[in-house]
Amino acid sequence: MANSMLLLALTNACTAAGLIFCLLACSRRRRAERRAAGLAVELAARNRQLDLFASELQSLGLTMMGQAAAMPASGVEGHGRAVLCLAADVHDAAALAAGPRVLKEEALQLGSVLQEALEQVTLALSPSRRHWCVAPELHMVTILADRRALRGALAQVLTRAVRHTRNGDPIELRLVRADETVAIVVEDEGAGLAAEDLTGASTGTRGLGLGLMVARQLLHAHDGELTVEAVKGIGARTWLTLPRRRLLEAAPTSSAA
Repeated sequence: MANSMLLLALTNACTAAGLIFCLLACSRRRRAERRAAGLAVELAARNRQLDLFASELQSLGLTMMGQAAAMPASGVEGHGRAVLCLAADVHDAAALAAGPRVLKEEALQLGSVLQEALEQVTLALSPSRRHWCVAPELHMVTILADRRALRGALAQVLTRAVRHTRNGDPIELRLVRADETVAIVVEDEGAGLAAEDLTGASTGTRGLGLGLMVARQLLHAHDGELTVEAVKGIGARTWLTLPRRRLLEAAPTSSAA
C-alpha cells in the first residue's frame, strides 16, 4: 500500500513537473514570437523610411537634371545622375532587406550592359576621367541575368574603382572563365586608396560600403559572388563572379586570372 502511494505521488510529481515545463516552454515560445513580430514591424518601418529617403533623393536628382539644361557646362547633369544612382542604391538596399530580389532574367549582350554602366559612371565623374581598358571579349558574350541588377552591380564596382584612382588612371576590365564560373574582373592601380578603407578580416581585403554591399547582394541573387582584393599603394582587383551556366555565348578565346 505504501509503495502504491509512493508510486502515485511520484507519478503526480512527474506529471506536474511536465506540465510546468510545457507551460514554461509555451511562455518562452510566445515571448519569442512577440519579439519576432516586433522586429518584423520595426524592419518594415525602417524599410519604409529608406523608401521615402530614396524618393526624396530621386526628386532631388530629377530637379538637378532639369536644371542642367540651363547650365550645360556646370557639371550639374553628372551630379544629378549620381544622386539618381544613389536613390536607386538606397531603394535596392531597402528591397534587399525586405527579402530576396525577384529577378527579371533575360539573355543580355554583356557589352551593352557594360557600356551603360560605363556611361553612367563617366557622366557622374565628369569633368575628371579615367582610362577604361575594356577587353574585346566582354563585348562578345551573352549573359543570362537581370539587366538592371547586373548594370547596378557593375556601376557600383566601377564607381568604387574611380573613387580610389586619380584623373587619367587606367582601370582594366576583362573576362575570366573557369569550369564552373565566369567572372568580370575590374582592376585598378589604387593610387588614391585610403588606408581606412582597408577594413576587414584581412589587410588585403578592401572594406565594403553601401554600394558594394548592394552589388554583392545583387550578385547573390544570381547565385554569384563579389570579392575584392586590395593592396595599399598597388591597387585593387574586384571579381563579379557568376555561375558558368549563365554564360550563354562564350568568347572565342580564353583568359587567365
